Amino acid sequence: MAAASGAIAQRLPLVDLVVEIRDARIPLSSEYELLRNFPNPSRRIVVMNKMDLTNPTQIKEWMRYFEQQNCISYGVNSHNKDNVKGLLNFIQAQVRGLCTANHHYSETKTIMLVGIPNVGKSALANSLHQIGRISAAEKGKLKHAIVSPQPGETKDISSLKIGSHPGIYLLDTPGILPHTIHDAELCSKLALTGAIRDDLIEQKELAQYFLTILNLSDQYKKWEKFSTNRSKLSFIECKEELSISSKLEMRQKKQYLMDHTQDLIVHDVRGAIFNIMSSFDGNLEWEDDMIKLIEAQFVAFREAFRVPEELDENAYDKVAVKLLNLYRTGRLGHYTLDPLPVTFCDRL
Repeated sequence: MAAASGAIAQRLPLVDLVVEIRDARIPLSSEYELLRNFPNPSRRIVVMNKMDLTNPTQIKEWMRYFEQQNCISYGVNSHNKDNVKGLLNFIQAQVRGLCTANHHYSETKTIMLVGIPNVGKSALANSLHQIGRISAAEKGKLKHAIVSPQPGETKDISSLKIGSHPGIYLLDTPGILPHTIHDAELCSKLALTGAIRDDLIEQKELAQYFLTILNLSDQYKKWEKFSTNRSKLSFIECKEELSISSKLEMRQKKQYLMDHTQDLIVHDVRGAIFNIMSSFDGNLEWEDDMIKLIEAQFVAFREAFRVPEELDENAYDKVAVKLLNLYRTGRLGHYTLDPLPVTFCDRL
């Protein structure tokens, strides 16, 4: 990590443009520490990735906030081709502006892509490279930056071409976090969004943190239609009703019912949330009431996720892992975890 930080710090003054990728769910908490005192705002773009996972209303306010801070910003979903193409056009326009200002029209330009772990830098770099090469009608083998759902997989700085006339090269860099994080709230946000490896954090505590966020929102009101979801079938009932003839088919049915990403399971989880929240008569501002609510939700989720009773103590750990996965893939609502700075809100 120290070696990567040093390599990036050495190259920062040499590149023409710096593109800082942040997680749109945590626009401030995902700030890249090495750019905190970056001297030239015209050479820096803050790109908020994972727009598909955040609150669309709040992200518009964040765009206004960055504009007020004299910071060039852009929102993107790296898995949406049209979104990425729009970002590529935006970057190329910024590069052309730099060429015009410096009267250097034919020189190759270099852009450095930086950010904390798991904000989608490498996925975005690959998409920009692919679309940029196709747009320029260039032939040759495409390069690929390493992409992984686990943070910290990118180890080295790699170069990818994303434009021609002038030639534009993108440097994909390893994700870097501060060596020490003293703020517990900040640490929780980074862990919840996947910037910190799951094996370093207690998953049940992280799931409880997410449920606190969900319970303080109105998201559950959208799931009333799932409250009367059809009753869940046990494996034996499935066998009787569907007359499964082979062991293979039975095993496939079991796997389906144990797969928490299936719509049937997700709908049951949403229904459980609605049922418990709509009947809750406590005060969410009181810590004891919130704890009791979350405990009741874990019990309901165990049934909704079809977690076997024989797991006992490990059951709620399994529930936590499945719940966090649904949150991170947007199946349990879209949330912006960072509040807007108070000074900015006062001006609204």
